Amino acid sequence: MLRIKKLDIFVLKSFLLLFSGTFFICLFIFMMQFLWRYVDELVGKGLEINVLAQFFFLSALTLIPLSLPLAILLAALMTFGNFGERYELLSMKAAGIPLFRIIRPVVLFCMFLGVMSFFFQNVIGPKAQKELWTLLVSMKQKSPEVDIPEGVFYSDIEGYNIYVKKKDRDTGILKDILIYNFSDGFENAHIIWAEEGKLELTADKKHLYLHLYNGEQFENLKSQSVISRNVPYRRETFKEKHTLIAFDTNFEMVDGNFLNQRSDIKNMNEISLAIDSLNMYADSVGRAMYSDAMKTTYRKPVLSKTDSTKMEKEHLAVINTDSILNGMTSAQKLKTLNTTEMRLSSLMSDWNMKSYMTRDADSNIRRHQSDWHKKITLSLACIIFFFIGAPLGAIIRKGGLGMPVVISVLIFVLYYIIDSGATRVAKSGEMNIVLGTWMSTIILAPLGGFLTYKSNKDSVVFNIDVYVNFFRKLFGIRVSRHVFKKEVIIHTPDYTRICQDLDKLCLECETYGENHKLLGPPNYYQVFTNNKHDDAIKEISLQMEGLVEEMSNTKDGVLLNLLNNYPFLSVKAHKSVSDNRWLNLLIGIIVPAGLLIWLNIWRYRVRLDKDLKTIVKNNRDIQERIKTTF
Repeated sequence: MLRIKKLDIFVLKSFLLLFSGTFFICLFIFMMQFLWRYVDELVGKGLEINVLAQFFFLSALTLIPLSLPLAILLAALMTFGNFGERYELLSMKAAGIPLFRIIRPVVLFCMFLGVMSFFFQNVIGPKAQKELWTLLVSMKQKSPEVDIPEGVFYSDIEGYNIYVKKKDRDTGILKDILIYNFSDGFENAHIIWAEEGKLELTADKKHLYLHLYNGEQFENLKSQSVISRNVPYRRETFKEKHTLIAFDTNFEMVDGNFLNQRSDIKNMNEISLAIDSLNMYADSVGRAMYSDAMKTTYRKPVLSKTDSTKMEKEHLAVINTDSILNGMTSAQKLKTLNTTEMRLSSLMSDWNMKSYMTRDADSNIRRHQSDWHKKITLSLACIIFFFIGAPLGAIIRKGGLGMPVVISVLIFVLYYIIDSGATRVAKSGEMNIVLGTWMSTIILAPLGGFLTYKSNKDSVVFNIDVYVNFFRKLFGIRVSRHVFKKEVIIHTPDYTRICQDLDKLCLECETYGENHKLLGPPNYYQVFTNNKHDDAIKEISLQMEGLVEEMSNTKDGVLLNLLNNYPFLSVKAHKSVSDNRWLNLLIGIIVPAGLLIWLNIWRYRVRLDKDLKTIVKNNRDIQERIKTTF
């Protein structure tokens, strides 16, 4: 019992050391990615340190639930990869401790992290999200610091365009300044050129103090005549000119109540209440639209007394509109069609306008439903990613920051693509919102279960030779035979008996080829109904392999090269797909698949005929070599 407790402490301690590092690395990466989206709007505004610190703190809080699954995946891969690489995991299993018992303390810790992630998303996350978006909007609305570049027009000061040809960074003196002042309107623009100047911010940080030296000012004057093409202007030359420009750079926090409609700033209870309210609003709007449509567009036609009396006398239940149209004159038809077209166009515009209201309401409901389920799926991802990372680490047996990081990034990118893509489709209304939000969990949870099962059974999931052999069998690709000279020979081959066995093998090969006519197409019916084993080819293969094994003890290099000419025989591929008769029948009934398999069996028959002839020829060559050498 004490030994098991020490093992739990050792496994949990190893995981926690790596998790603490990977969590902050993942959080930093996500923060940089989040900051990169808004860097252009935040740079150059002279924000104070406390504002930036608050921004980074709030962004870190909102990104913690997203960082946890990746950190758990990476830490699990590294931890159990290190165990496998140092043969510690093998020692634990050799001591009779199953994999599930080894990972139990970490599983409990990851479940605790999942619960904390859910609590964080439901309680702390919404408040942090609201404060972050409020701060972000306030930072966007703040006026930028004045830093006029050289050689381009600077337009961040409202109502002004300023061009500076050269700027002295040490003294702040601006050279060759051109200012377009549009504060009084475009038609009453003021143009100022100065040889030198300097720009300063007043103490209250609400105005810019502009000092200009040795320049000219041009100002348009309003023309007295409307039809006059010549607009008078005023030209002023100055040696020194000072002016104030309104420019408020103070940072003010905006009111965040406008964010109350967002679904990501609410907990699950608030989201449920909001969904109920939105459904009631959508239902009331729909009922109002239906009532309006039934009273206007789809109301029953009102007939005059004469028409109703006429219909009753002629016992008419339905009005034939085609006959009414055909009974009109050409002018009446044209007027009726034009009126109908105008009415349909008006109805189309009206329904398009109303569809915007219903579409926005439905989209808002789907966003709330998605965020409600996202709080659960993101918490479950902590547990699922552990059951993916831990078995993978035990299987690949690679620790450190190399292979685990690559695999973790690939798996997380796969998760992110599935999650974001399916959620986006679900929010658009093209997929069920629950299915779209849970799609990543539905796909990755079976993967975690499969990897955990394979790791517990010590299966070779990533053994490349297993997959190579499978595809070789699937496509009929054979490996070449390689027989090498042995350093030590215990039993010398009996060449006299071998020659007799070779004659017997040749006779069996020739007899089989004559009786079965392998080059011709096989009978389609017999291929999928005859499940009898073809033991003749199996017996030929066993005899050939026995002779090759015995002759591989020879010292003759030529004879060894001749042994490499023997092919590896496929003993079943030329007869049927499976030993199960009912499976063969099922495949044969499915015509496209059955036809392809029938052609593939024919291909194996042709290859078998070629192999039998190769065996016969190689037997004769070996007999000739034995007779001449031994």
